[in-house]
Amino acid sequence: MTDLQIGLLVIGAAAVAAVLVYNRVQERAIRRQAEHAFGSQHPDVLLGAPPERSEPNERREPTLGPEPQVTAKPSSPADPRIDYVVEVRGTSAGAIRPEWPALQRRFARRAVLTEAGGKSAQAALQMVSRNGVVSEADRVESRGQVETRAAAHGGQVSAPPMREALAAAQTLDRVCADVDVQIALHVLGPADTSIRHDGFSVGQRADGVTLLLDVPRTPELSRTYAAMVEAARRLGGRVVDDNGNNLDERALAAIGVEVESLRGRLAEIGIEPGSPLALRLFS
Repeated sequence: MTDLQIGLLVIGAAAVAAVLVYNRVQERAIRRQAEHAFGSQHPDVLLGAPPERSEPNERREPTLGPEPQVTAKPSSPADPRIDYVVEVRGTSAGAIRPEWPALQRRFARRAVLTEAGGKSAQAALQMVSRNGVVSEADRVESRGQVETRAAAHGGQVSAPPMREALAAAQTLDRVCADVDVQIALHVLGPADTSIRHDGFSVGQRADGVTLLLDVPRTPELSRTYAAMVEAARRLGGRVVDDNGNNLDERALAAIGVEVESLRGRLAEIGIEPGSPLALRLFS
C-alpha cells in the first residue's frame, strides 16, 4: 500500500470520527433542550425518540390571568386503563386545584385531578379517546406541567414508565376501534322528529327521519335498540340502512344480534356501555 493510500485512509477515518462526535454532541444538546422545555428531569420521558407530533407554535403555557375565582369542576376518578396517572406526594389536590383549569383548557379537558388522601393526589391525562391515542408531545408536556405545579407546593411526583403506558393505550385504542359503532335506521317518508326517544337520537333528513344509536355510549343497549326499532315501525315509513337497502324484520333482528355481540365484546375489556368510563373513552 502506498503512502498516498495510507494517508487517504487516515483522513477518511478521521472524517468519520468527527461526524460521529458531532452527531453525539448535537443529540445531547437537543435532549437537554427538550427536557428543559418540558420541565422534567426524568430521563425516561422522551424515550430517546421524537414526539409523534410537534407543534411548537401552538404550545403556549396557559395563563390564569384575572381568574382567581375559577375552580375546576369535580373530575371523574383517574383510571389507569385510559389515563396516564401521575402520583403526587407532599401536597394535596386542593393546593394544585386553583391552577388546574389552565391544564384542562390546554388539554381539552382531558386532564383529571383527584384527591388521594392526606398530602397526596392523582394527576392524570386521558390517553385514549375517539380521536385516538394522545400524542407523545402532549404526554410529556402534561407530565412536565404536573411536576412543575407539584414542586411549587413542595410536592414530588412518580409515574409508570411512559413506554409501557403508551403500548397499553395503543392496544386499547385498537380494541375500541372495533367496537366503536353507530347504528342508523332511516325511515323514509315521515318528517316527524318529535317521537319519544330515550337512549337514541332522532334527526330530520330531506326525505324522512334518521334514528341513531351510539353503541358504546348507550346504557341498556339491547333494550334501547329494541325501543329504536319500535319507534321506526310506528313512524310507518320505509326503513332503510345507510346505503338505502330495505331493512325488513329479519335484517333488524340480525342487527339486534350484532348489537348484543358488541355489548359482549365491550364487557370483555371491562367496559359497560353508557358507563362513566365508556362516556370518557368514547368521546
